[in-house]
Amino acid sequence: MKALCIGRNYVLHAKELNNEVPEEPVVFIKPETAIFYSGAFEIPDFSNNLQYEVELVVKIASNIKNVDEKQADNSWEEIALGIDFTARDLQQKLKEKGLPWEKAKAFDQSAFVSPFVPRPSITDIEFALLKNAQQVQKGNTSEMLFSINQLIAHCSKYFTLQTGDLLFTGTPAGVGRLESGDRLQGQLMGKEIFELEVI
Repeated sequence: MKALCIGRNYVLHAKELNNEVPEEPVVFIKPETAIFYSGAFEIPDFSNNLQYEVELVVKIASNIKNVDEKQADNSWEEIALGIDFTARDLQQKLKEKGLPWEKAKAFDQSAFVSPFVPRPSITDIEFALLKNAQQVQKGNTSEMLFSINQLIAHCSKYFTLQTGDLLFTGTPAGVGRLESGDRLQGQLMGKEIFELEVI
């Protein structure tokens, strides 16, 4: 299992980090060792600026390769919320040197995933993240630069997507720093779907 992650898929998030708005999806991968579903998140000792990024997550339901958007629409049946934990200070150093982001984005337990729910019939899916009971991020799939089906089709050109693979579809604006003792709560379509402690 792998997690394919999309960067800069919301305009305001790209701008808040002073990144260019992309003309095609920005894709990176997290390995299976990055993915976890329960327990607490421990801030790694190699970062002094560990940040949260809440995202809608899609589970791939069948093995696919080189599909178009119509075929992509038949390849997912469940959604969840995820947090792409990012060592922002380390990422910035790597970017300045033109190096890959894996140390900052793909470390162990850098990809939290909530319980999955059936794919809703609506196309505009709303979600939010609360930190210590205060809303810090809010997004809607209608605000994505690239839709879920566009993302799946694009990724399938380069990678075989296998049953159970996860697609992190990008984070809206409002990312920020975490401290030990913080508590994160995720809301999907108005309902709380997870609570996660930071240690």
